[in-house]
Amino acid sequence: MAALVGTLLPGLPLAGLTAAAAEELNQLTPAQASAGWKLLFDGQTTAGWRGFKQPSFPTKGWVVEEGCLKHLPKGGGGDIVTVGQYKEFEFEADWRIGPTANSGIKYFILEERGSAIGHEYQIIDALGAEDAKLDAKQHTASFYDVLAPAVPPPQRPLDEFNHTRIVVRGNHVEHWLNGVKVLAYELGSDEVRAAVAKSKFRNVSGFGTLVLGHILLQDHGGEVWFRNLRIRPL
Repeated sequence: MAALVGTLLPGLPLAGLTAAAAEELNQLTPAQASAGWKLLFDGQTTAGWRGFKQPSFPTKGWVVEEGCLKHLPKGGGGDIVTVGQYKEFEFEADWRIGPTANSGIKYFILEERGSAIGHEYQIIDALGAEDAKLDAKQHTASFYDVLAPAVPPPQRPLDEFNHTRIVVRGNHVEHWLNGVKVLAYELGSDEVRAAVAKSKFRNVSGFGTLVLGHILLQDHGGEVWFRNLRIRPL
């Protein structure tokens, strides 16, 4: 299982951006706009986001910094969700995580479940976080606690950004990391039902099926940066 932690690839550091590069963050190209993409973060405000089961954005824990939506280490504040809800979609984001940190991007979030339970695209310090050493179903780009990556995730070093892509088209779901498809699964399939039955979500009604829900960025106590958050309903 440890082999699935993957290789570390070069990317774009947080600091040292040229002025031109900084201006291109959190923007849509004309082609993306024509294709139906929508920004989920404008790089300057928290518009479009609120706390999980809260009417407004958290007053602590999350900040907008250097064109990123950032969770501060041990900052509290709780999980944040999109104001909008999505069922079939293509989602993209760049992210960077701090040492030993653990976070995630969740989808199919239903607030009526009471807690922030949804399908989680895991994000974790592949080398420093203890949970990453326990089980491949906790590695970056896994379907957290349900399905491990099918190929080693090509995760970059901690001081560089990674690019995540999540596709939900009908019952077909894909998890991508830095241009590599690392996991694909079918909602409601025998494989998913069996995996959910072995997971901590075994008693969650409707888990593992296609539902309309929010996108969530997780507060797991660690430092994490998100930028270039966008979505295209399918």
